[in-house]
Amino acid sequence: MGNQLAALTRAAACIALCAGGLLAQSNLDETVQRTLREFDVPGIAVGVIQDGKVIVAKGYGVRKLGDPAAVTPRTLFGIASNTKAFTSAALAILVDEKKISWDQRVVDIVPSFQMSDPYVTREMRVRDLLVHRSGLGLGAGDLMLFPESDLSAADLLRRLRYVPLATSFRSKYAYDNILYVAAGAVIEQASGKSWGAFLKERIFEPLGMRRTYAHVTDVPAGEDLAFPHAPDNGKLKVVAHTRLDPAAPAGAIQSSVEDMLKWVAAQLAEGQYAGGRLFSAEQSREMWTPHIFVPISAAAPPELAALKPNFQTYALGWGVSDYRGRKVVSHTGGLNGMVTRVTMIPDLKLGVVVFTNQENGAAFQAVTMTILDHYLGAPATDWVTAYSTVRKRQLSDARAGVAKAAAARAADSRTSLALAKYAGRYRDPWYGDVVVEERNGGLWMRFSHSPQLAGPMEHFQYDTFIVRWADRTLDADAYVTFSLSADGSIERVKMKAISPTTDFSYDFHDLALTPAPKDAPAY
Repeated sequence: MGNQLAALTRAAACIALCAGGLLAQSNLDETVQRTLREFDVPGIAVGVIQDGKVIVAKGYGVRKLGDPAAVTPRTLFGIASNTKAFTSAALAILVDEKKISWDQRVVDIVPSFQMSDPYVTREMRVRDLLVHRSGLGLGAGDLMLFPESDLSAADLLRRLRYVPLATSFRSKYAYDNILYVAAGAVIEQASGKSWGAFLKERIFEPLGMRRTYAHVTDVPAGEDLAFPHAPDNGKLKVVAHTRLDPAAPAGAIQSSVEDMLKWVAAQLAEGQYAGGRLFSAEQSREMWTPHIFVPISAAAPPELAALKPNFQTYALGWGVSDYRGRKVVSHTGGLNGMVTRVTMIPDLKLGVVVFTNQENGAAFQAVTMTILDHYLGAPATDWVTAYSTVRKRQLSDARAGVAKAAAARAADSRTSLALAKYAGRYRDPWYGDVVVEERNGGLWMRFSHSPQLAGPMEHFQYDTFIVRWADRTLDADAYVTFSLSADGSIERVKMKAISPTTDFSYDFHDLALTPAPKDAPAY
């Protein structure tokens, strides 16, 4: 099937959506073109497969602003957290080979593995690494990964023991990335190969995914590669690819819709492909079996009311929910300047892949839901308008909240200390050092392991400042509050993102910064 898929996806013409012909190619083209315009997205790639046959494999727009090179079905995108399903599948292969089991203790495979709680360390099983119920808070530890960090995978795992738990073990869903790094270590210990080498040998090559790479740093020069884009003070600009090598099992794969359709075909076939099996039908069912409920918002925006599921769960690297009476297996992914979605309706043997080179998730949602509604025979809905309306309202509400906070500040308040007294090196047990420096009569903050997290600080009120990152594409400005001890010295520093729309991976609020010992080496 791999050769057949490759031939079909390379076809010059994209075949019209079938299922009664309700959505013609022109309708799909119009939807995607509107999406490009409405959400200011340079390029989108769309893939649809049903019953093992490629129905759509097409690119729209451009790979990079200012460059006429078009997006094609072969254009590579960072699939971000859609990588997680590959990590899960790699573990499933090892389970099939009886090299590990899903319920094996992680410490029995990776003896250095350690959480902040001894009980959780002892009881953490392989499947627990994948299902976001460890007790860690949402995005806990992500500042070690995003934006790009100089910490190694070994550093991440060594520092995991200092990341505090927010809830009890297995009691609550909270999405994390760092435990997928631990899952990668399990794969490496059990297989004797690196995570990337294992995926290439056991998944990419068997499926004929010859232009899929475990890391962006593996992509050869001159490849058909999309570039990420993000707004900079309202104007879209090209940003650097996120090199996620240390946390690769959580989100580093680069692939195209052409290759991803082969992956989706194998998923829908319970691990089967033309040349054999990736994993057993038993493991396929295991990976799609829900392990924890994901909370559903009590109130959905009226424009998106039809999307509210009856149930929403997380399995092993996949989300499992329902839409219009059908089971849906899906995942999204996001990096700075690039977001993706993979969606399957197993009953229909249907898979949909949408990649974008802008970080606006509303774009891939609008395209995906339009395609799903076609195959489900649902009433026509203008999802582009619906998502645009909701997004504009969310952004407006966020700006209003920030403005309200700014208006309520005590404008005539003063700092407790001279600015020079706030300068120093501060340390968090899991992240490491954050430095506040005097520059040009003001203060400047920089995160020691994250070059992009650097920028000027402005006084907000009392002993609270705002750090505005020099890289304005981050969209993650934060409050910085200094607390004093009885003798007037700085005791601790807390941070919090200003806007509610800030990506959860900027987990500033999890930091517990205290002055670093003056003679302590950098950490």
